[in-house]
Amino acid sequence: MTRSVSRRGTATLALIVGAGIALVPAASAFADTTISGPINLGTATTFGVLGASTVTNTGTTTITGDVGVNPGTAITGFPPGIYGGTLHQTDAVAIQAQADLTTAYNVAASLTPVTTGLSDLAGLSLAPGVYSGPTLSLNGNLTLAGDADSVWVFQAGTTLITGSASSILITGGASSCNVFWQVGSSATLGSGSNFSGTIMADQSITANTTATIEGRLLASNAAVTLDSNVITRPSGCTDASTTVVSTSPTITSAPPAATAVAGTPYSSTITASGMPSATYRVTSGVLPAGLTLDATTGAITGTPTTPGSYTFTVTAANGTTPDVSAVYSIVVNTPPVPARAVAARAELAATGTDALPLVAVAGGLVAVGLVFLVIRTLARRRAN
Repeated sequence: MTRSVSRRGTATLALIVGAGIALVPAASAFADTTISGPINLGTATTFGVLGASTVTNTGTTTITGDVGVNPGTAITGFPPGIYGGTLHQTDAVAIQAQADLTTAYNVAASLTPVTTGLSDLAGLSLAPGVYSGPTLSLNGNLTLAGDADSVWVFQAGTTLITGSASSILITGGASSCNVFWQVGSSATLGSGSNFSGTIMADQSITANTTATIEGRLLASNAAVTLDSNVITRPSGCTDASTTVVSTSPTITSAPPAATAVAGTPYSSTITASGMPSATYRVTSGVLPAGLTLDATTGAITGTPTTPGSYTFTVTAANGTTPDVSAVYSIVVNTPPVPARAVAARAELAATGTDALPLVAVAGGLVAVGLVFLVIRTLARRRAN
């Protein structure tokens, strides 16, 4: 069952930028990306350490979980290091794990932060959510306060660096299963530090002497370097395969055709991106009489009946805020005069004939005819 992440207290990643609907043109719309549970690591879940170029260890490192590398082949320092899972050196498992890591990294990077501009996290106590900064550091203690459903995602634009003896404390029944660090370049964990969560680094990860990690060290494009560390892969984690990533809608189509003709069929379609698919409705103003908006497809169709200028707002929504709206106008023109009538008028104008006298003559002839009919009827009655 997919957990809602918008509940207060266990609001895992409910990220709402604005409560209202912005009446803005489609070109200036923006989208939020949210997630209904933990980041799905796919087959990378089983790894305590996964490198790209190399995995190098010095000293008596202990790893709970698999150790792998791809596309590089070198895993060194085991022994004296030990691991509790399986070693995967550029095999099918490591290849797939790197592919799944890339997917998970991109999902984490796409999420919309509830707080931006962070730097040193020391001294903070953070509720569940997405947090970002150009660089992230920890030179002290960080508290993550939540419950078993709580999820944290940290986005570091470039580096993540923790100081010696720094620590992450998770309280309230929350778990390191649901703490993720997306790092734009490289991560470095200070000597003797206590770290929690899964690091997904675009480049390298270095764990300095005796740093302990309750989580995973996963590097996409460079090395993982270890030195007498203890790495405990989280266990008993919630299956993330049912996690749903949702993106609020953005109108992607050009405005509907701006002109129509009364009595002539009209068709134009509004489209929006986002997951799940958006539905459409008119939220202010009115469509031209005779036209309707299909809530599912965004198609505006029908035959307009009344000339005039019509302004209306269409809102696209898919359950992930914010909704997006755009204001449009359609001018319905009067039907053009038929070509035959135009030709007849032109001919009359060319011959100098005025239609009004012809109408008057025709009316006079009708009147004379009626008079003769009355006289004839009276004569018959007298004869009888």
